Amino acid sequence: MEKGTLYIVATPIGNLGDISFRAVEILKKVDLIAAEDTRHASILLNHYGIHTKRISYYDEIEESRSNELVEKLLQGLNLALISDAGTPSLSDPGYRLITKALLKEIPVVPIPGASSILAALTASGLAMDRFAYEGFLPRKKGRQTRLRELALEPRTIVIFESPYRVLKTLKDLIENLGDRPAVAARELTKMFEEFRRGKLSDILRHFNEHAPKGEFVILVEGNKKTK
Repeated sequence: MEKGTLYIVATPIGNLGDISFRAVEILKKVDLIAAEDTRHASILLNHYGIHTKRISYYDEIEESRSNELVEKLLQGLNLALISDAGTPSLSDPGYRLITKALLKEIPVVPIPGASSILAALTASGLAMDRFAYEGFLPRKKGRQTRLRELALEPRTIVIFESPYRVLKTLKDLIENLGDRPAVAARELTKMFEEFRRGKLSDILRHFNEHAPKGEFVILVEGNKKTK
């Protein structure tokens, strides 16, 4: 029996218009869509008239659901994996399914699209010829170790953060990296998109005075002394 194909489909990070024609075509033709949150995915899928069957695929069930989905792929079904925003497996579920599919020699095909990392970098004004993507910093265990390592990083540093922890992260960055030039980008591609540029202390002051809302991408200038 011919194996199915696993498509890793990037979805919009905010504006629903930021999806490729190819992504819409794939989402319409596959047999099943595995979504981080099926209710959230319905907003995008219904907008584009995509009626493909959906199944949930989130952190808490990633291990067991990966086995189930690999079996479907081995039976010849084609599957698209999507996250709530952006590219699956990039600070989102997907890694386990992808690695298990590859172990079974199932074709894995990327369908690229919008990226909050690149969107933030290109409009940041910071060097982007080389950058270090860190995702979300550890909340507790290993946090200080990671921050000490980042203090020596010569490349532009890219960090994801939620509005609930962004003030703490900005304070920790100042304490460990110094008051460097930085950018905080939030609500990217949405109606209230905002870029805050300046020193880390300037950005912290602003969001102390204006309650932070939306998901953040924080970019910090690399350590010039280690270049």
